[in-house]
Amino acid sequence: MEIDRNHGTSSERSLVARRWFLQQCGVGLGAAALAAEFTADGFAGERGNSESLSQEHVRPLHFEPKAKRVIYLFMAGAPSHLELFDYKPKLAELDGQLPPPGLLEGYRAAFINPNSRLLGPKFKFARYGQSGAELSELLPKTAEIVDEMAIVRSMVTDAFNHAPAQLLMNTGAQQFGRPSFGAWSLYGLGNGARDLPGFVVFSTGSKGPSGGNSCWGSGFLPTVHQGVTFRVGAEPVLYLANPPGIDGAMQRDSLETIQGLNQHRLSAIGDPEIATRIRAYEMAGQMQNSAPDLIDLAREPQHILDLYGAEPGKSTFANAALLARRLVERGVRFVQIYHEAWDQHGNLVNDLKKNCKNTDQACAALITDLKQRGLLQDTLVIWGGEFGRTPMVQGGNDGRDHHPSAFTVWMAGGGIKPGLTLGSTDELGFHAVEDRVHVHDLHATLLQLLGFDHARLTFKFQGRMFRLTDVHGQVVKKLLA
Repeated sequence: MEIDRNHGTSSERSLVARRWFLQQCGVGLGAAALAAEFTADGFAGERGNSESLSQEHVRPLHFEPKAKRVIYLFMAGAPSHLELFDYKPKLAELDGQLPPPGLLEGYRAAFINPNSRLLGPKFKFARYGQSGAELSELLPKTAEIVDEMAIVRSMVTDAFNHAPAQLLMNTGAQQFGRPSFGAWSLYGLGNGARDLPGFVVFSTGSKGPSGGNSCWGSGFLPTVHQGVTFRVGAEPVLYLANPPGIDGAMQRDSLETIQGLNQHRLSAIGDPEIATRIRAYEMAGQMQNSAPDLIDLAREPQHILDLYGAEPGKSTFANAALLARRLVERGVRFVQIYHEAWDQHGNLVNDLKKNCKNTDQACAALITDLKQRGLLQDTLVIWGGEFGRTPMVQGGNDGRDHHPSAFTVWMAGGGIKPGLTLGSTDELGFHAVEDRVHVHDLHATLLQLLGFDHARLTFKFQGRMFRLTDVHGQVVKKLLA
């Protein structure tokens, strides 16, 4: 049956046109239903109101939050806990010997023969601070702020290759397509900044993370919650300046026309992704005014630049760490820095020295700077990679393989109990044996600090309720201040 397109208003004709029906029936009605669900659940508010996407609290809080914002220092590639945080005298004693019988029964290694000989720790350790936490000589600046940290030596994960392990650490699943921890945080809290994205990502290592953009993606959540990548250097935000020949008047006319078309489409079908697009244009316009001041590190006092080891205009981890502080000061909820440089299958000694030189000072400076500004108490700082490294050698006598059964992370601020060392591994650093903390447990704990019950911060997708921790996770109460 042909629809009569010669009667009714122009708007009515556009909505019933055969081309519109064939083009939109498959996805448009589903999007409209999804938008209706958001409205009923208090997310979108009045349909078409993009301002509601940046309201202060998008979801009802379940607890009084200890943290209002997160800075996640992700050491992609997996730092060796055995050289940095988890000294094992027995491993040093057995250096060069075969592992004890039975230790590796059923063990799966990524690249090496599990019967490779044991490799003793390559660096000296000492105890620091009133807490007496034991750290490597490679982390002298971290040692100065050790009493602000909680060190978890008993982390475990399910994956032993980089991409799935990074996805699990960031999204709670080894498969692509799930929302990241940053996206869940923004979905729950909303953006506290009007003129900046709520979730900002930097990459400062020799390459990006193996998990790719999915590590900071929004998955099935509205894309307004995904991470926005900034660069570290002379132009952190690409395409922010107008191209040659485009003046302010032309830009305003163009944007008004585009926004008018998007608003018309949004009012017709209610797809929340159109609201995201509208908000993206608005944000880009606002950032033309806010970003130049934000990214100009030369405005910082020299003693702050020296504290971080930052050099304006350069692409360094130190610059990213200082920018992270500037971002959270302006209301950004979640900042994540990926430093993909820690995959030491060989050249362990030299690369660890280099990596720690590039990151240790800035990590400690970030904690110090946040504290002196009164921000640390409600800013949650996390440091860690996707898994640990084997006690067995790889690469002659100077490398370690991937290891999911034991690794270390540390946290500070935001309701974390300071001066705590939680958990332990066996005498070779092979298995977590006390206060074992799975990735899902870590996520459950972090969400609680942000004010959310991990089992109740959910999103309905494909007929079921999803959450960051899937069907797992227990809050680690010992970590809570």
